[in-house]
Amino acid sequence: MTIKELSQLYYLNREIELDRQRLQELEDQRAPKSPVFDGMPRGANKQDSKTERLAAEIVDLQAIIAAKQIQCIHERQRLERYINAIPDSLTRMIFTLRFVNGLPWLQVALHIGGANNEENVKKICYRYLARENSSGQE
Repeated sequence: MTIKELSQLYYLNREIELDRQRLQELEDQRAPKSPVFDGMPRGANKQDSKTERLAAEIVDLQAIIAAKQIQCIHERQRLERYINAIPDSLTRMIFTLRFVNGLPWLQVALHIGGANNEENVKKICYRYLARENSSGQE
């Protein structure tokens, strides 16, 4: 497995968060506004079509978020199966903290504790992947 493959859950979660922010913006726009009473006649179609477009965009975005959440569940399960197959418990902890929990390397090192620092945990990860990828190619 590559770093790119391992990082998919992190980026998928980021996408979902951005989509949720966009959804909140759309829902805020949907909030009713005070009518303008200036005595001038207005066509109902213009406002209705804007409201309908906004409602359709909200529904579409909700469906996209739901689909990504399902994809996220599958990705997490795939990652957990891969990580559980790692024989060394320290390496499993590092992979879980980094790729499942999405922590930065410094936070991973702090959670691991001991004499481990950011560079140590990073090296453990990259060395494991290098060994695994080189043994898988033979």
